Amino acid sequence: MPKNYDSGDETETQTMRGRDWPCLRQFCVFLENRVGRLNDLMRQLESLDTRVIAMSIFDSVDFAMVRLMFNDADRAREKLELSGFLFSENDVVGVQLPEGEKPFHDVCSALVKAEVNIHHAYPLLYRRQGRGAIAMFVDDVDQALQILQEAGHRTITENDLHDDDEYL
Repeated sequence: MPKNYDSGDETETQTMRGRDWPCLRQFCVFLENRVGRLNDLMRQLESLDTRVIAMSIFDSVDFAMVRLMFNDADRAREKLELSGFLFSENDVVGVQLPEGEKPFHDVCSALVKAEVNIHHAYPLLYRRQGRGAIAMFVDDVDQALQILQEAGHRTITENDLHDDDEYL
């Protein structure tokens, strides 16, 4: 409902993002490559209400880029903003690995056929019905989601991360 300014009626604000958003949020945190910096980051972020579900580290001599995903992206964003660490956010595609002999190949094949490039990928500490999942940073999120769903793959939403049934 749009707000009617003349009548004084208020409406609930709605955004496109939320727990049913079809992709996941990846946080990229810039760290100096010094002993203890990753520990400082984890000490400030991990808690009962914010669980790290994925981490990947790109390391160089002077700095490290830590890619993180959380069970609650909104709460993680708040903590990162308060922490003083430099970070950015990206949309990534989460997909549950299918049953079968070659689950990674099945997922990658669907995207290759559509010429969607996977820039990087890493596993999620997520299990549902005995199956794991991966997060992928791709060059076209919308197309990747459509292709994966058309190929019968189950994509993971932010809401799924709250309802994880087998914490690792």
